[in-house]
Amino acid sequence: MAKAAAFAASAGVDEETEQVIVVTTSDWNSRQARLQAFERAGEEWVPALPPMPAVVGKNGYVLPEDKKEGDARSPAGAYLLGTSFGTAAKPAGMTMPYRLVTRQDYWIDDKTSPDYNTWVHYEGNPKKRWKSFERLAIPLYKYALVIRYNEDPVIPGKGSAIFMHIWRGPQSYTAGCVALSEANILAVLKWLDPKKVPAIVQGPECFLASSAK
Repeated sequence: MAKAAAFAASAGVDEETEQVIVVTTSDWNSRQARLQAFERAGEEWVPALPPMPAVVGKNGYVLPEDKKEGDARSPAGAYLLGTSFGTAAKPAGMTMPYRLVTRQDYWIDDKTSPDYNTWVHYEGNPKKRWKSFERLAIPLYKYALVIRYNEDPVIPGKGSAIFMHIWRGPQSYTAGCVALSEANILAVLKWLDPKKVPAIVQGPECFLASSAK
């Protein structure tokens, strides 16, 4: 955890962060990952949940400066976590903000639109408004969590809709998100506390190690 904490600090994650999720792979191109959760206890970081298997982008990780829309890579780096959301009712025991998804909710990946990389609730025909979009009312988003990548400022074409969500299976992959089993994502969501300014640190082991020096 020391490497991840050092990297998070160097990457400018809020100094008030007291919960960190760490998602690592063996190398840049691997899609198989391990998720660990840590919580600050005084000056130390202690494990908060058992390690969990996870998957990332089909093509592994990529540096954020090299990230491109549609590259099927997850952005390496340290990011604050946003709202949780899902097609199911908010699970009991959660304190994170939770937004219930409807069939009129979209995340926009049309890089020519001013709505790029934002959640839009729209009652009209989405195909007439955007060239490309992602429907949020899908089974993989029964429970999900926004990773606040490419948010301030939003840079068109640098990647959108980066979430933590339910996987298709342990040998699957994502289009750039982090995914894990339904049981495990529920455990993570119930552990997270918005008052502790939670963040995620993700990338290959070599990246975290070199960045923390």
